[in-house]
Amino acid sequence: MLQALRIAATGMHAQQTNVDVLSNNIANLNTTGYKEQNAAFTDLVYQNRIGVGAITSSAGTLAPTGLQIGLGVSVGSTYKSMRQGNLANTGNAFDLAISGRGFFRITLPDGTTAYTRDGSLQLNQDGEVVTKEGYTFDPAINVPVNATDFTVTATGVVSAKVNNVTTNLGTITLSMFTNEAGLENIGQNLYRETEASGAPTDATPAEQGAGTISQSFLESSNVDSIASITRLITAQRAYELNSRVISTADEMLQTLTQLR
Repeated sequence: MLQALRIAATGMHAQQTNVDVLSNNIANLNTTGYKEQNAAFTDLVYQNRIGVGAITSSAGTLAPTGLQIGLGVSVGSTYKSMRQGNLANTGNAFDLAISGRGFFRITLPDGTTAYTRDGSLQLNQDGEVVTKEGYTFDPAINVPVNATDFTVTATGVVSAKVNNVTTNLGTITLSMFTNEAGLENIGQNLYRETEASGAPTDATPAEQGAGTISQSFLESSNVDSIASITRLITAQRAYELNSRVISTADEMLQTLTQLR
């Protein structure tokens, strides 16, 4: 019975972690470029009372299935769903969305590079294109003070009119990873490269498998609110069932104590 208590406790702990992950998804329903996370469960080690294929008689017969008792469950990992979010028209020329694969490159204050799907950009005091936190866009794009009609094409070509003359301000490139789910979340809608993600491959939008850029649009969170609520209810029921196992095991222990 004590083993049942421990097993049910692992189930409750795993479902609590699952609820934590789901609550973070729901909290980020309106976060630009947010990618939904999911908990992946794994069973724990097994207690082998009779090994599979163990000899069961002097005649050499073998146990076809054996007798194994599982010792519970744990959350093995959380993984990101990188599916495309819906594009929302903002009417702001400095808002950019990626349709397809790829990430914008951002230079952090310490000089390291981060990656994002959040294209809500602005201009700083020097006319540089930056994120809403003030981080520099990479490659750097500088917009002259007297520039008008800021334009970004689907292939990333940035231009503006300066003294009524169209001027090329640069070209946006996108970074792609072999394993996008292996990127590390560092907050502020930013990701960091890891060994699991692999090194980035930079490409011009619409080339080498990279997505295209939509100006005056932002990519919405890819969290499905209805599916998230359904999963939340399922997690709650699983938590309740595990707590019920603990109550049942406790009642059985009480019965055993009374018999003694």
